[in-house]
Amino acid sequence: MLSLGEGEAQVKRRFRLTRSNDFKRVRRSGKSYAHPLVVLFVFAKHPCGMASEAPGPALSRSPERSEGEVEVVRVGVAAGRTVGNAVRRNRAKRLVRAAMQNLYPKIIPGFDLVLIARQSLPSATLTQTQEALFKLLSRAGLLW
Repeated sequence: MLSLGEGEAQVKRRFRLTRSNDFKRVRRSGKSYAHPLVVLFVFAKHPCGMASEAPGPALSRSPERSEGEVEVVRVGVAAGRTVGNAVRRNRAKRLVRAAMQNLYPKIIPGFDLVLIARQSLPSATLTQTQEALFKLLSRAGLLW
């Protein structure tokens, strides 16, 4: 997931929610978990993938997917104007992405996540952001 080379950058994009419809679907149909720094929205990609279930195998496959396609967790990061100007919003999003790098391999596959920055996030440290995300993902039951 690190962006070290050209091949890595493409792999990293695979783990992102990029379409507006995907963000809307997760926000409308997903379950939310709040923290003073960030809000987490979780949406199971298929009905059998519930956050309350026990973790499945790392290479679980969805019934709609082809045989060789592996199920992944896709993450979208957003920061609204309440966070601040463009500089503060971009800092908030970079901070969330950096904090997610260590947590990403520990997340159960089969979910779409949207992380929305709150106003206090740009002034937080990376450690505080990692702790906040760990608490949210634990509360949602998404960690191995």
